[in-house]
Amino acid sequence: MAVGSPNNSLKPTAYRGGLVQPLGVYRYQEGILMLAENNKDIVRRFYEEVVNTGNTDRIHEFISEEYIEVFDGKRYSSGIEGAKAHVIGVRQTYHDLTISIERQIAEDDWVVSCITTSGTHKGSWLGIEPTGKPVVFTGVNVDRIVDGRIVEHGGAANMLGPLLEIGAVKVVGPGE
Repeated sequence: MAVGSPNNSLKPTAYRGGLVQPLGVYRYQEGILMLAENNKDIVRRFYEEVVNTGNTDRIHEFISEEYIEVFDGKRYSSGIEGAKAHVIGVRQTYHDLTISIERQIAEDDWVVSCITTSGTHKGSWLGIEPTGKPVVFTGVNVDRIVDGRIVEHGGAANMLGPLLEIGAVKVVGPGE
């Protein structure tokens, strides 16, 4: 059995102060940690090098042909072309779009990114004509990475803030 495999027969060694894990277990755990860090890096680089720049010519470096978007509990097969169309569409609405990752958590194939997004409303969005107003909103994206490519994406964003900022909705008082 390979050293570091999850089922290896190495047992912790007892000593007066507690237990010492055998080196093979640390190697296995280190491999898991490295995979998680690599997956976080793939997602971060996708935002920085494709989404924030609009350089969809590089999207194939980060997105799988089997790419799926999850929205409202439904799964939509999009592939690379669908992901490209999504990035182009968002950047047409917010030409100066910037996504900043505030925090990332990774486990197995999954990466969760807490993000802050900013941009200027320069294109039609949800039937709302451009206002030229800046917007900032937060969200959480959940991506699954397989073989170094994003195969699944979903998330949620606080869209009330941007709708208020561009004047698409307004807060009304009692009786209004």
